[in-house]
Amino acid sequence: MKPTLLILAAGMGNRYGGLKQIDPMGPSGETLMEYGVYDAINAGFKKVVFLFRDNIVSAFEDNYVKLVDHIEVEYAFQDINPDVNLGAEKLSYAPRKKPWGTAHAILSAASAIDEPFAVINADDFYGPSAYKEMSEFLHQTEIGKQQYAVVGYPIEGTLSPYGTVSRAVLEVNGQRILHKVVERTQIALSDNKIKYYQNDIPVTIPGGTLVSTNFWGFTPVIFNELQQQFADFVAKQGDNPKSEFFIPYAINNLVEADTATVNVLTCQDNWMGVTYKEDKATVMNEINSFIDQGTYPKSLWK
Repeated sequence: MKPTLLILAAGMGNRYGGLKQIDPMGPSGETLMEYGVYDAINAGFKKVVFLFRDNIVSAFEDNYVKLVDHIEVEYAFQDINPDVNLGAEKLSYAPRKKPWGTAHAILSAASAIDEPFAVINADDFYGPSAYKEMSEFLHQTEIGKQQYAVVGYPIEGTLSPYGTVSRAVLEVNGQRILHKVVERTQIALSDNKIKYYQNDIPVTIPGGTLVSTNFWGFTPVIFNELQQQFADFVAKQGDNPKSEFFIPYAINNLVEADTATVNVLTCQDNWMGVTYKEDKATVMNEINSFIDQGTYPKSLWK
């Protein structure tokens, strides 16, 4: 069974100053998510599901409608105000102005996916080899098992010189199995060291530490797990309108409970992202380098 690619495209782009998901990066106007779809097609993925917020779909139409000639396309939507039930009890929560986070985004796509699938951010570039590694893993995974994967990148290659970033730090055992994953915020290079702050105290992250930039692989079993965890999360955090149900939080719960195994994959290519507007020029230059090397055509879809 060929896998599906789920693209999380519901972000608001506050730090970037706009919808970076549709900001052209390639020489023919391609977005980063289009490079992801291109790499996924070449790696053997059969379908792409775009996860949107319903009030920004029109902004994407010109970018994704042309993809239907190359791969099966479906759409899913992340509701800011979903119905949430914990057993027979319907939960209430504070009014929301922003989505519930990346783990809830995956849950929102459940009706469109019944095969092994990968998850990426629409505004990140992961490199062709990452899709090949993930595709190979998903092709070998039994659909009913809680056998998952994440692509890990060395942290020093995921920073921005223009501000702090958030990353999920991966603790990995000798068999490349995830032991723990913790979301760290306000990470930056300072005095030639990579640091984040915990209770206002700087903590150093060693170079070479693997982090997740949200390239995950799952079987459909994950949806039942996320449904229960999301209800528990809303029961505990629903009064906070800024609380978010993140993928690392949900996965770490499964790992700690020993109910899922997560393989940590690595790849030959570097990750690139556009957290800040100033990152765009660097990403565009790197894409042009890939084109010069023959990795991508100058126009992806011609």
